[in-house]
Amino acid sequence: MNTSNASNSGEAITFQIDGMTCGGCVGRVERAVATIPDAGRVSANLAAKTLRVEGAEPGAVIAALRKAGYPPAEGDLTLEIEGMHCGSCVGRVEAALMAVPGVVQASVNLAAETAQIRHVIGVADPSALIEAVREAGYAARLRDSGDTGAEGAAASTGARREAEIATLRRATWLAVALTLPVFVLEMGHHLIPAFGQWIHETIGMQANRVIQFVLTTAVLFGPGLRFYRAGFPALLRGAPDMNALVAIGTGAAWGYSVVATFLPGLLPEGTRNIYYEAAAVIVTLILLGRWLEARAKGRTGAAIEKLMGLRARSATVERDGKLHEVPVDQIQPGDVLRLRPGEKVAVDGEVISGRSWVDESMITGEPVPAEKAECARLVGGTVNGTGSLSYRAVAVGADTVLAQIIRMVEEAQGAKLPIQALVDRVTLYFVPAVMAVAVVTVAVWLAIGPDPALTMALVAGVSVLIIACPCAMGLATPTSIMVGTGRAAEMGVLFRRGDALQALDRVSVVAFDKTGTLTRGRPELTDLDPAEGFEANAVLRLVAAVEARSEHPIAQAILRGAEARGIDWPEVEAFDARTGMGVAATVEGRALRIGAARFMAQEGVEVAPLEARAHALAKTGRTPLFAAIDGQLAAVIGVSDPLKPSTAPAIAALKARGLRVAMITGDARATAEHIAAELGIDTVEAEVMPDGKVETLRKLRGQGKVAFVGDGINDAPALAEADVGIAIGSGTDIAIESADVVLMSGDLGGVVNALEVSRRTMRNIRQNLGWAFGYNTALIPVAAGVLYPVAGVLLSPMLAAGAMAASSVCVLTNALRLRRLRPVLAAQATAAAASEPPREMPAARGAPAPAQ
Repeated sequence: MNTSNASNSGEAITFQIDGMTCGGCVGRVERAVATIPDAGRVSANLAAKTLRVEGAEPGAVIAALRKAGYPPAEGDLTLEIEGMHCGSCVGRVEAALMAVPGVVQASVNLAAETAQIRHVIGVADPSALIEAVREAGYAARLRDSGDTGAEGAAASTGARREAEIATLRRATWLAVALTLPVFVLEMGHHLIPAFGQWIHETIGMQANRVIQFVLTTAVLFGPGLRFYRAGFPALLRGAPDMNALVAIGTGAAWGYSVVATFLPGLLPEGTRNIYYEAAAVIVTLILLGRWLEARAKGRTGAAIEKLMGLRARSATVERDGKLHEVPVDQIQPGDVLRLRPGEKVAVDGEVISGRSWVDESMITGEPVPAEKAECARLVGGTVNGTGSLSYRAVAVGADTVLAQIIRMVEEAQGAKLPIQALVDRVTLYFVPAVMAVAVVTVAVWLAIGPDPALTMALVAGVSVLIIACPCAMGLATPTSIMVGTGRAAEMGVLFRRGDALQALDRVSVVAFDKTGTLTRGRPELTDLDPAEGFEANAVLRLVAAVEARSEHPIAQAILRGAEARGIDWPEVEAFDARTGMGVAATVEGRALRIGAARFMAQEGVEVAPLEARAHALAKTGRTPLFAAIDGQLAAVIGVSDPLKPSTAPAIAALKARGLRVAMITGDARATAEHIAAELGIDTVEAEVMPDGKVETLRKLRGQGKVAFVGDGINDAPALAEADVGIAIGSGTDIAIESADVVLMSGDLGGVVNALEVSRRTMRNIRQNLGWAFGYNTALIPVAAGVLYPVAGVLLSPMLAAGAMAASSVCVLTNALRLRRLRPVLAAQATAAAASEPPREMPAARGAPAPAQ
């Protein structure tokens, strides 16, 4: 964070301190800041949770507050940046933003033309940030962070890009029209010798040069003026960029030609050549490259545009007993809406009445519509089928699932991968280095070059300046990230953090939670074997009474089994849940203990009479539980949680990609090993307590980088501990803060798709960087003339301009190939989900009828 020593004497700054909760906090905050040199009046307000400080330097205040344990509140904002063209621009904008007091982090994305800024609220004023960008030589505007504003911002960005594309198209065609005669007049005699003779005999050589001067000047100071307006000020600021290279290169070619045309006596005999065509063609080719680049950039944000397009524009709302058609922006939580057949759901809500089938494929990736009836949740942007529904608005605006998805995708697309930080550091110094190489090139040619040395020095120097523009370097990473994460979102995979894209590519172990991740998460009661002296239904009655107080999936399975047998259960008199072990309760004056064998041992209950039966259940994949009544073993209970149809194909696909697969579960080891053997899982960690998953992941890390896949609720610590946390979402609960990647459906094919997107995107980035750096490494020496002594080849500045423009277009085109990514397991998962029945373990003796 910036801690500039610039004094703010006489100025008052108000900080927001959310951690102040009492008068003692106020005193500690004020004392911590009052000791800062130059601090004037210090006043903390507990009600407003603010601190007003006069005179002190903001960085010192922030440091003092953090040391005292009351860090100032931070916020995020996005600036739209205009005028960036290469990686060096990115570095300069970031440096300018970080120099503003109160800025904690700044991340600039060349492809998206945005800056994501984290700042201390009240210190880093948006106007100061915009001014800092302006002083760096670029234009900026604040993007609205609200949902409606986000859509408006997206529309504004789209309109701005369309306007930019239109402007570049007009400029390019005008440059082509003016350059073509120049090119023909100068180069025509190389193709047709008689043409040169005809020009000499008709208009004359001097008139020819004057015509070329007029047309080239019109190109350079008409369509090409943008390069000089940006390039020379950047040069004067000591921060040359790509525009500076173009401006110097074409300006040198044009200036030399002007002298050769109007003041030839100033030049040695034999060096009075003109290079108008080189200057004009360079500008034209670079304009063409920028036009194609702008068009390609527009396509990188296609995913966001598609997501925005999913939103309904209006909805039918019941107000005052009447139906009104209102814009979505005017819907408030609690409003009752009417959903007609074929309409989009306007906002997230809960069904009040009616029945229909809703296509939720845009959220969950599932092609089969989901049935919706009373109390069912609806997600804004999904499409109703043929039924009619009334529903109550629950979340609107920025709080809807679709808005959260858009926000996640935007944040991921704007993220900076670790590999990009290195690229930015290189490109920041690249342009000055290129200018130094160009100066050395000219000096060497003048010193030892053959006649005409001055002409050849000019050609080589201009070629070096033009060919080395680092546009491709700056675009190599962000364009791939934008396209890759956008395509992932369309496949139901949300990268909450952009750097997870790079981290996932390095993963060698994928660890899964079992219940609700590998399995359906809706277990069924399959067995209840009573001990001697107990009757099955009598035991089930008491056990159901206890489990009625629990929300655990196994408890719900037991209740469904009791309901299927028509059993009513009494009230519980006392209840105590033992995390990871079981439950203890009192029912009708009898002490019940229900849980795993380790819980029975802890309670002093002997399980030997039913231990063999419990092992038999575990070996067939069922989870065995014991029930004890008044300290006596009463029954062993078997519960089966069927595997998801997508589990086996997903694990097979992961192993086919060379990854090791682990399972972490609190189940009995025999049950876990049975499932692992069935699925081909490499490592099993069973009987793990909830707080033991983190330690288990640390052990697995000895095999390499670890990704953990869980449900995002009770697995939050493990998701945070893993190198990459992948949360299984429900489609209506995607804001899982602990995870790096969120799968919007429970289909485990999403894990494979996430890995595939990561690997393909990182491969694409490496290809782009290889091309960008390889291109410059190979062609700068060629442009400088290293081939001339051995092959007599000196690269033309026109060819250098064409190659430079082509390099950027190649990088963008390669990144856009990621739009063709297809889900790896989509066909398998869809077929399995549509045709495969729930997988139940074979029933054993004493099994209750499953719940219907």
